[in-house]
Amino acid sequence: MIRTPLPPEALDATDRAILNALQDGFPLVPRPFAAAGKPLGLTEEALISHIRHLREVGAITRFGPFFDAEAMGGAFCLCAMAVPAERFDAVVTLVNAYPEVAHNYERGHHLNMWFVLACETLDGVEQAANRIEQETGLRVLRFPKLREFFIGFRVAA
Repeated sequence: MIRTPLPPEALDATDRAILNALQDGFPLVPRPFAAAGKPLGLTEEALISHIRHLREVGAITRFGPFFDAEAMGGAFCLCAMAVPAERFDAVVTLVNAYPEVAHNYERGHHLNMWFVLACETLDGVEQAANRIEQETGLRVLRFPKLREFFIGFRVAA
């Protein structure tokens, strides 16, 4: 897993345009990559190739939809762990292997690993967190949502 900043030459202008454009949405049409590539001047195949490259160099860790588990009748929970630096890579690999983990971020804090568990039920959240604790030997702190805030988070590439 690449956690250090990419060198400026790792992304070209097209990569940056793709990152900026796709944060605003993705077309829900029969050929979404063709539709998303058109305003960028890219073919369907070229866009897919660029996205593959962005994953390979570590500019993105995944490409896919973000579902609101709660709105679909499921449950989710923000979680944090204090992971010893010498174990971080092994623990992040283990945590990210869980299908319930929606995303995972490293932070420069005592609680240095933050991730979201998205499950069908609250019990599923507890079970996944408990399995992670058992497998890592580290405590998983749970921070359930009390109120929802929409911040419109975007990262300019």
